[in-house]
Amino acid sequence: MAEDGARPEPEGSPPRTAAARPRYEVQELRGDHAAAVLAFERENRSYFAASVTDRGDDYFAEYAERHAKLLEQQAAGHGAFHVLVGVDGEILGRINLYDIADGSADVGYRMAERVAGAGVATTALRQLCVIAADRHGLRLLRAKTSDLNVAPSRVLMNAGFAPVERTEVAGRPGTSYERRLTPHPPPPDR
Repeated sequence: MAEDGARPEPEGSPPRTAAARPRYEVQELRGDHAAAVLAFERENRSYFAASVTDRGDDYFAEYAERHAKLLEQQAAGHGAFHVLVGVDGEILGRINLYDIADGSADVGYRMAERVAGAGVATTALRQLCVIAADRHGLRLLRAKTSDLNVAPSRVLMNAGFAPVERTEVAGRPGTSYERRLTPHPPPPDR
């Protein structure tokens, strides 16, 4: 890893620049995203498993049912699940609000290996904070990271989250973060 938490480019690769960053749109999870999300999870499985516990073969075998359950939770207001869709329709990441209750929610996200270090996670998390406040009326977001996985801590802090206490994440030492939200005023009538 580079000092800034970004993955170094393979030798001979052009450096990442703002112009080279992938363009994407944050979309609320829908039924027609299922195949693309499964492809994203499969493509990045070993990358994710290097820093978080692998989800196991059953996760992939039963993904259609899992996707349907996420949509049910979303419809019931218990979660708000989003995907980052690239210009070619590919999924570049997932960013979600879990356990929505009493004006607060937990945040979870994962980004494709190919966009790691490009600022995509920070930008998407900032966008999710606006969505959380304006669309869902949330006033507090919480997140946790393991000490073994430094990049997510930087993403959280760059998106306005502050460390609040030590905790455990999957049995490993970690840190809990919070961000207080304020709603954005609606645009003026024209």
